[in-house]
Amino acid sequence: MISFAKLFLRFSRRLLLFLLAVFILPALLHLGVWSLTDRPDGWRQATWSSAGILPLTPSPDEATIYVMTARTGGIKGAFATHSWLVLKPLGASTYDRYDVVGWGNPVRKNAYDADGHWYSNKPKISYRLTGKKAELLLPQVEKAIAAYRWRKRGDYTIWPGPNSNTFVASVLGQIPGLAAATPSTAIGRDFPADGRWIGRRKNGALFATLGGYFGVVAGGGRGLEINFLGLVAGINPGALEVAIPAFGALRFPELAS
Repeated sequence: MISFAKLFLRFSRRLLLFLLAVFILPALLHLGVWSLTDRPDGWRQATWSSAGILPLTPSPDEATIYVMTARTGGIKGAFATHSWLVLKPLGASTYDRYDVVGWGNPVRKNAYDADGHWYSNKPKISYRLTGKKAELLLPQVEKAIAAYRWRKRGDYTIWPGPNSNTFVASVLGQIPGLAAATPSTAIGRDFPADGRWIGRRKNGALFATLGGYFGVVAGGGRGLEINFLGLVAGINPGALEVAIPAFGALRFPELAS
């Protein structure tokens, strides 16, 4: 008869191998790739200006919601991205950008260009919603931004959160019917901003977390994901993609044909 100690040891070894193969090795591999890229020495040398991704003067005839993301600076960029929101109400011809940063008052409005580089890294549009639905949801997004819990000096924590990605994920999670998500590289998005460690977000995502250090998420535009120390592995059949820790989403659009 196998003793409890032997069963526990066997389980521990298999768990360690799983974590090593699925999370640690991909992260180390991407660190090696990242170390070969040219990067600015610090924030003073970095580029923060517009990357020219969004129209300089958007049409006032359409409301738009963007989720933007870019690799962050320094060694952190090997593993993590920075996320922010860009809103354009109906009738407006300018954007409003909302970020959370790690200095001063965390929540910033229009501190940077809407599509600005982040530590010289070019941003991407992770999610875009336009038209009538965006017009209807914009007031809810703005309300969720105003109600964000971690908005005082000293509230920001780089890891596991609350950080910039916690902010965006928290806002998106408060909007029913908005199946938008930050990228899997947005470390901090699984920090429990509302204090709950298990439950269902208003956007439909089911979640369970141990304070952001480990957790599982299903639905809400994210498929099925496992979070380990901020690194995310998962599969999203609806988007035909696989999330690889540190690398991000690997898409297979040819499967749709």
